[in-house]
Amino acid sequence: MRAMWNGSLSFGLINIPVKAYTASQEHEIKFHMLHKKDMSPIRFLRFCAEENKEVPYSEIVKGYEYEKGEYVVIDEEEFKQVNLKKTSTMEIQYFADFSEIEIVFYEKPYYLEPDKKAGKAYKLLYDALNESKKIAIVNFVFHHKEHLGAVISNNGVLVLMQMRYPAEIRSTDELNIPEEKIDPKELKMALDLVNQLTNPFKPEDHFDTYTSEIQELIESKMKGKQMPAKTKEVAKTHKVQDLMELLKESMKQKPESTKTKIKENKVESKNKIHDLYSGAKPKKVKKVQ
Repeated sequence: MRAMWNGSLSFGLINIPVKAYTASQEHEIKFHMLHKKDMSPIRFLRFCAEENKEVPYSEIVKGYEYEKGEYVVIDEEEFKQVNLKKTSTMEIQYFADFSEIEIVFYEKPYYLEPDKKAGKAYKLLYDALNESKKIAIVNFVFHHKEHLGAVISNNGVLVLMQMRYPAEIRSTDELNIPEEKIDPKELKMALDLVNQLTNPFKPEDHFDTYTSEIQELIESKMKGKQMPAKTKEVAKTHKVQDLMELLKESMKQKPESTKTKIKENKVESKNKIHDLYSGAKPKKVKKVQ
């Protein structure tokens, strides 16, 4: 893995040199944009409007337009020098309970790896967070922008969760959420259904089945075949007055159905997804529309 950031995690008077690595990765099939007429790839150019020609990335700088056509240019070193402490140090502001933070504030996870000589201080902070059941609220600078974050102890590793500022969270005031009165009997039956369908969460049992179906479509078209349309119907929306009857019908279903569904998805997707993300490339074929 390539480190996204190098610096130190400040814990009181203790500085823990760390590297931050992206903890998540996108798994998706990459599509190229083509000209429908002749199937030629579409290119996106860094184009200079003044010279009417393409510009190499090495000649591009970042500028702020303070007046029409007038710019202030700032280079990478100047970005760092704006506040050297903030760009190189992730300072713990305070500690908080995990339950105090709404899920909409969390944005992206990063793994924090300690320097070889900082193992003990790293482990001390990890154990302190783990024992206290607290998280550390920090400020840090990534990609010329200051972020709010939370350092969390998780499976032996300190994880930095990049967070959104309150101003970045959209209000729910514009949502139309009607106030409904729920019959205690309906709630009781809904809770029974929840209990009936409850299973331990196992991340390894879940796969991106839609991506595997896209891959199947690609393979079919590569062979000059059309993939048959899926016949499974989309679930219909039911009227409010049918709610109790729907709950009763749902309770009649076997609890194993959910486990069976997960198992079927696992078997169907595992091999295709593994091949897709393992770097295996299909054989070259002629263009197929």
